[in-house]
Amino acid sequence: MRIDVVTLFPEFFTSPLQVGLLGKALAKGIATVVCTNPRDFTTDRHHKVDDEPYGGGVGMLLKPEPLFAAVESLPQLPDREVILLTPQGEVMGQPLLKELARKSQLVLICGNYEGVDERVAEHLATREVSLGDFVLTCGEIPALALINGVVRLLPGTVGKEDSLREESFETGLLDYPQYTRPREFRGWQVPEVLLTGNHAAIAQWRREQQIRRTQSRRPDLYRRFLEGGGHN
Repeated sequence: MRIDVVTLFPEFFTSPLQVGLLGKALAKGIATVVCTNPRDFTTDRHHKVDDEPYGGGVGMLLKPEPLFAAVESLPQLPDREVILLTPQGEVMGQPLLKELARKSQLVLICGNYEGVDERVAEHLATREVSLGDFVLTCGEIPALALINGVVRLLPGTVGKEDSLREESFETGLLDYPQYTRPREFRGWQVPEVLLTGNHAAIAQWRREQQIRRTQSRRPDLYRRFLEGGGHN
């Protein structure tokens, strides 16, 4: 997979793309991330990428010309998705990440300032994506989260693929509690069922814990689980 990031701050990605599983995956060529700065495509001597909004208002907007030029300069692979990171987009979730992981190329446009000219959303991006119902200082943060979430789903990134199937959200539920040594820590015990070696009982306990945790912490997720045919 090729991931192109259109960003005013390429240095934002330098360290995160070099560490952990993500760094190893990129080093192995499982995916390639290329940053392109729209400022390099400006035509004025000040390399201006933003301007005041028509109709007035607070702040500045990213101009369409540099963004269009930056994206149009990129190689175009089959099944490409051009994504604008914006609070107005669909909220990032595991189903979306799984869908994007099947693409051959992702182009991520990072918004900044008060946003971007609407013509970028209407005529350049193929979809808009948000990290959640809150506002950040830049689109680089959700872009990095999207890169991380997508690349870890690509074959070869995670050693044990079973762990991808058993983790949070894959079953529509939050993850179950997990424990490791020591068996007792400051008087807090590991649940006895996990020490029995009875795999059926452990699986049942974990399922019950997933349901209880989701019901108490994420009632919205629990409702979707029930609507999708989930049961106790």
